[in-house]
Amino acid sequence: MAKYEFPKDFWWGSAASGPQSEGRVAGDGKADNIWDAWYQTAPEKFFNQVGPEKTSMVYQKYQEDISLMKQTGHNSYRTSIQWSRLIPNPFTGEVNPEAVTFYNHLIDDLIAAGIEPFINLYHFDMPMVLQENGGWLNREVVDLYTDYAEKCFKLFGDRVKKWFTQNEPIVPVEGGYLYGWHLPDERNLKHGVQVAYHEALASAKAVEKYHALNLGGTIGIILNLMPTYPKDDTNPADVKAAKFVDGFFNRSFLDPAIKGTFPSDIVDWLGEYDLMPTYHQSDLAIIKENTIDLLGVNYYQPRRAAAKEIQVEPEGENGWMPEDFYTVYDMPGKKLNPYRGWEIYEKGIYDALINIKDNYGNINCFISENGMGVEDEARFINADGQINDDYRIEFIQDHLKWVHKALEEGSNVHGYHMWTCMDNWSWLNAYKNRYGFISVDLDNEAKRTIKKSGYWFKEMTEQNGFSD
Repeated sequence: MAKYEFPKDFWWGSAASGPQSEGRVAGDGKADNIWDAWYQTAPEKFFNQVGPEKTSMVYQKYQEDISLMKQTGHNSYRTSIQWSRLIPNPFTGEVNPEAVTFYNHLIDDLIAAGIEPFINLYHFDMPMVLQENGGWLNREVVDLYTDYAEKCFKLFGDRVKKWFTQNEPIVPVEGGYLYGWHLPDERNLKHGVQVAYHEALASAKAVEKYHALNLGGTIGIILNLMPTYPKDDTNPADVKAAKFVDGFFNRSFLDPAIKGTFPSDIVDWLGEYDLMPTYHQSDLAIIKENTIDLLGVNYYQPRRAAAKEIQVEPEGENGWMPEDFYTVYDMPGKKLNPYRGWEIYEKGIYDALINIKDNYGNINCFISENGMGVEDEARFINADGQINDDYRIEFIQDHLKWVHKALEEGSNVHGYHMWTCMDNWSWLNAYKNRYGFISVDLDNEAKRTIKKSGYWFKEMTEQNGFSD
């Protein structure tokens, strides 16, 4: 029987975000973000027309939720502050006292329960008043974000010692400017590149602010890393295609965050195709001098790429797309989560960690998200009202085995956070796929019930590992 033991101070827990969990109540002082606004104008885009106004009602139920975190083995928990809640009008910078009270209570109660708060500053939730002014396309937003970050550090940094500038900065690029998952729902690669650049600059400026305050904690970024594999690793053209995909989707964010520079092959490609962002020369020094202390790794699935047999010039006003430079390879026989259409490839989590070890100075890191979304989990409710999600337990175990292997080989991986604690609202998908250790009954005032995986996670974390 194999036994998988983890370090005694390993960070066990889950991750969520403010916009996906908090909801809204009368008098909370929160302003609209892009999701609030999009739902108001196009509710039909959201699964079952479930919008962000209720989400999982954490704003009202956070004390119950913290109790449930203890019951499911958490010693740490990541969530995000909502910019549009804390500072309803970013142009004036005035802080919403109701938000300060809520976040203070949340942070204090987590700490009192022995659960360390990991706090992220931006999780796809651009304030709508800023999106109307261009969002991340507008350089002014970089400085407004930096001001917001500094306010957060000063308000909560005496207690919060793990900060993150952004979650998955590639996603606002993909969702907002390539594939139509987020506002502003454009198809414009050049705009997407500019957004990615401004995100990198904003992250570096927030790191600079945090370090200057000497609050005694660490600051990092959360990246969704998708190891990229060529269709045929003996075919130089496929290998080149996979390197491009890795460069655009992974290294374009890893390199500036950790090395303080952008990958030269991607910079060359941007120049060749007239895709370079507008920037100030002085920005490059800011990015170079303000790298992160800690990396969060979100891992769900790999990418697979093949060479583009024929490259065709783009037609119409939208110009190039990334897929004009490679072919998405749909590998036959792959293991699949049929509810999301995502490949399940457990070794990818190991490959991501070893890449960080070998190519990024073995920076301190942790698995900040890993999870399995499943539709209609009510099918698996037993006579006691509990969801028997054995598939989720198997999913976690199979990934933790590879995390353990990376640890044995010297990776500085310090924790594992599951997505997510309780089922939460997931953008256009709303509650279509459930990810939580804890179920949320939308028809019964968001009643919480721990799933089988939650009890298993508690037992596993108490033992600091598991046997197979």
